[in-house]
Amino acid sequence: MIEETLNIIPHKHTIQKLDRNKLNNHKSFVIWLTGLSGSGKSTIASSVERKLHQLGVRTYILDGDNVRNGLNKDLDFTSKSREENIRRIAELSNLFIDSGTVVISAFISPFEKDRAGVKSTVGTNNFVEVHVDCPLEICEQRDVKGLYKMARNGEISNFTGISSPFEVPTKPDVIVNTHFQTLNDCTADVMKLINQKLELK
Repeated sequence: MIEETLNIIPHKHTIQKLDRNKLNNHKSFVIWLTGLSGSGKSTIASSVERKLHQLGVRTYILDGDNVRNGLNKDLDFTSKSREENIRRIAELSNLFIDSGTVVISAFISPFEKDRAGVKSTVGTNNFVEVHVDCPLEICEQRDVKGLYKMARNGEISNFTGISSPFEVPTKPDVIVNTHFQTLNDCTADVMKLINQKLELK
């Protein structure tokens, strides 16, 4: 049987990303925060967004639990679903970038292959990788959501750091160490990296 061709031809609209960037007076890209559960990704994302908002930058945060509560609620935590979760977020981030928005994506995203896929989807120039570094034992001590305890008790499978690995980024654009840096210092390190990239007018 001959497979039917999908015949998908994207429409090229008149207004493009460059036009939206010009209207917003800043460039758009994704700040991708990766790290263990409890490392502080969401906290840093919110802090960076506040700083950007004060500068008049259009932003939006994509956060792991929030996205899995809606767009990706059909996915579980098998390897295949976790890969699909990040693939969808990459595509969603790309749409936000095209809209002229600086998107801040906070996801464990433990596998180098998946993070490389995000970078490929949005483009190297549109990808800022932030490794939110924190030792496993400190994340477990925090255990904000009680997930580590559940994972240790065998109530959660494929949990990063316990029953599934976290592949440390080999060449992140910036590393913040939340076990000894303050939130202000972590935020400042990220802002220092992206200030030039924004090209604020």
